[in-house]
Amino acid sequence: MIFITYGNDARKNTYDILAASDIGEYLHAKDKVAIKPNLVTARPASDGATTHPEVVEGIILFLRDFGVKSISVMESSAVGGNTNTAYKNCGYDELSRKYDVPLIDLKAGKHTTLEYKGQKLGIFDEALKTDFLINAPVLKAHSQTRLTCCMKNLKGCIPDSEKRRYHTLGIHKPVAALNALLKTGYNVVDGICGDLSFEEGGSPVESGRIIAGRDPLLVDSYCAELIGYNPGEIGYLSLGREWGLGEYYSDRTEVVELNRENKPVFQPRGSRTADRYRNLIHEDSACSVCHASLIYALHRLGGKTSAADKICIGQGFRGKSGGGIGVGNCTGGFAKCVPGCPPKSTDIIEALR
Repeated sequence: MIFITYGNDARKNTYDILAASDIGEYLHAKDKVAIKPNLVTARPASDGATTHPEVVEGIILFLRDFGVKSISVMESSAVGGNTNTAYKNCGYDELSRKYDVPLIDLKAGKHTTLEYKGQKLGIFDEALKTDFLINAPVLKAHSQTRLTCCMKNLKGCIPDSEKRRYHTLGIHKPVAALNALLKTGYNVVDGICGDLSFEEGGSPVESGRIIAGRDPLLVDSYCAELIGYNPGEIGYLSLGREWGLGEYYSDRTEVVELNRENKPVFQPRGSRTADRYRNLIHEDSACSVCHASLIYALHRLGGKTSAADKICIGQGFRGKSGGGIGVGNCTGGFAKCVPGCPPKSTDIIEALR
């Protein structure tokens, strides 16, 4: 079952969609509840990359009226990022003070290694020990996996070292395994203005909706189709379905719509910005933030570069040499390397010019 509400009053619509949903079948007032937004970067939600604080505020208000006493917000921002800076810049410090809800920087905590289908994965203890995890991702595109929403948002519950390692494992299999090991209580997707080009924002597309549901795979498959992708194109969704973690959205799925009078007259569609530049890149186990920096640079340049060969990026190039252009510290052996972990898009632009 999927619930959808339309309009740009994020706080009210989030509260209303939870009140109308089936969350009460799974949530108990005595539960220790943690809310996991997407604060991958320290940019405001209006840029299309991070969860609106008003969405989390609506969740908090609903939980309080439901009788929940123990509420927290937890996150670990992208590799190289500072979670507390993201909390501040994204408006969560004010939210914390207003409702006396603690903001947990998972990067400061310990983690435990668990295994699923041969995948040994480290997960933060704080995430594992919560009774009920409410996943509050942004509906947006991703430069490598095409979609990042519910299932991939759980990467914020793993250490930075694991985030890097996931890319050496091909990203899709560990993301699917993570969702088998770390169970989500409910999903509330911020579909107000996600970036439909890639994950770090900058090109937000107004779509004015909140989407909610119990099954992260079901919600993700619906969201994939919403922005123009077949769920079968996205590896971790296919694996999740194969492993029995959930089901795909289909004509049989019950969909409950609220505020239909506010429903947009258009359907948002991904611009497939990342796809446009794939033929310019030789990628081998690249981390998302590094890859996104390159995509942003190529987008700024309109795909016009001085590189004679494909631009190399990723952990697979460590210790290797080459005569072309490499992006990131992992390509330090190349004749021309743009350093950084992740590198700055401005430096990549300068190199590619």
